[in-house]
Amino acid sequence: MIHADTESYNQTLAPADQAIADRLAGAIDRHLPEAVNKIWHAHPVWFLDDNPIVGYSKLKPCVRLLFWSGQSFDEEGLAPEGSFKAAEARYTEAEQVDGEALARWLGKARDIQWDYRNLIRRKGRLDRLK
Repeated sequence: MIHADTESYNQTLAPADQAIADRLAGAIDRHLPEAVNKIWHAHPVWFLDDNPIVGYSKLKPCVRLLFWSGQSFDEEGLAPEGSFKAAEARYTEAEQVDGEALARWLGKARDIQWDYRNLIRRKGRLDRLK
């Protein structure tokens, strides 16, 4: 079940962006039922064992779906983001969300994880968990 804070976040979005966010949140909850969902740094994020796995945020031109370990997925449709292992997909319409690709990415998010939880303690060194 989608966390109430995530539902509240989605409701603040314009209708087209809310449709994207609702589709993403529903799929994430369906495919990662063991993940803990909360608002983290003002955006919905799902965690496994306190490690951030996937989340989304509203950017000016789109809704961005971010996988913290996504560069390791070796998947088309995800673009590198930042200087660590994150990858993103960007959407301007709910119909752009490919349910099959999203399900595959979410499966890989469970199976391929880098340890972001301890990144600061390790002074910026990112270690692979799975």
